[in-house]
Amino acid sequence: MDLYEGLSEPVRKAWERSLTNGRAAMTRRRLLGAGLAVAGAGALASCGIPAATGTQSGVKTDDLSDKDKSLIFSNWQLYIDTSDDEKHMPTLEAFEKHYGIKVKYTDDITDNVEFFAKIKPQLAAGQSTGRDLVVLTDWMAGRMIRLGWAQTLDPQYLPHAYTNLEQRFRNPDWDPGRAHSYPWAGIATVVAYNSKVLKGKKVSSVSQLLDDPDLKGRVAMLSEMRDTVGMTLLDMGKKPESFTADDFDAALARVQKAVDNKQIRQFTGNEYTDGLASGNIAACLAWAGDLVQLRADNPEIEFVIPKAGYLTSTDNMLIPAKATHRKNAELLMDWYYRPEIAAELAAWVNYITPCTGVKEELLKIDKDVANNPLIIPDAAMTAGAHAFRSLSSTEETSFESKFAKLIGA
Repeated sequence: MDLYEGLSEPVRKAWERSLTNGRAAMTRRRLLGAGLAVAGAGALASCGIPAATGTQSGVKTDDLSDKDKSLIFSNWQLYIDTSDDEKHMPTLEAFEKHYGIKVKYTDDITDNVEFFAKIKPQLAAGQSTGRDLVVLTDWMAGRMIRLGWAQTLDPQYLPHAYTNLEQRFRNPDWDPGRAHSYPWAGIATVVAYNSKVLKGKKVSSVSQLLDDPDLKGRVAMLSEMRDTVGMTLLDMGKKPESFTADDFDAALARVQKAVDNKQIRQFTGNEYTDGLASGNIAACLAWAGDLVQLRADNPEIEFVIPKAGYLTSTDNMLIPAKATHRKNAELLMDWYYRPEIAAELAAWVNYITPCTGVKEELLKIDKDVANNPLIIPDAAMTAGAHAFRSLSSTEETSFESKFAKLIGA
């Protein structure tokens, strides 16, 4: 069995060298200090292997992977490729066959906050959550890392991930150098509308959602604070990656005015999809992955990337503290960074893939998916992406409280 299968010969040789005197060797010594520079000289940098950063998180736990070929994986609903009869998960079963590792897969994550509340008591007590791999949205993944509840990854088991992770996902401010996490999928927040209901009228900005009288009472914004506030900040000419507390309050006041004027019908999770399809919602903020499916069933659903830009985020794989099958989990992370596997996943879930080389593989599966900028962003879409900055614990408490009051949560 070849862990480096599929890597080009130069990348393979660079990676093998790193196991003894490079990035991976440093990690086995717990990465005490900075590592190789991402854009620096040398073979590893030229192959795209990112910098070694960060310190060991969580309490060191014995890894049972070599003795027990299994792992438990918690993910979101409808977030992995599934056969038509819903009895098989092809890419996951291929992993099990390749490595001889049995995966117990559960789709028990429906909300970041609810899931965190479920596992927090065990993590706070220094106990296992009963899971070896979880997928959480970037801000919650950042909270887990900040609290020391995510294990530092060992890159010797992640050669495809380090090589194939797209550059723009390599260095989030909440996990510099991706020492603890890897993206499962990228999320784009855009503007969507029902062209039939609006009789051909186009909606192209957050300003229209908040002010256009033709949309009054038929607008939905998202119940995720970062999406709604982030998109409003962009519309106001502010950057979500560098806003101030005053900027946040100003954006909140902008949305509050639309609430008071009854411009906004509701704040929703992805249940906006039903309203948009039926016409009860004329226009809204939406997640790109949902729109791919909606448009397949209803071509009258349109989406727009506002000129001001759009918000991007990621759902991320990480290994909780005290998980006892770290190596097995890392091998699974790495599996989904083989372009042919990532392509199968992207073709089914329809969210942005963080893996390079996927378009070529998708062209063999579905040309429409391969050429869809909501799945493989083109240069123009990539240029308009903005990420919501990390918040301090104090900011997070304050901002979430204010937003909850606004939406009536």
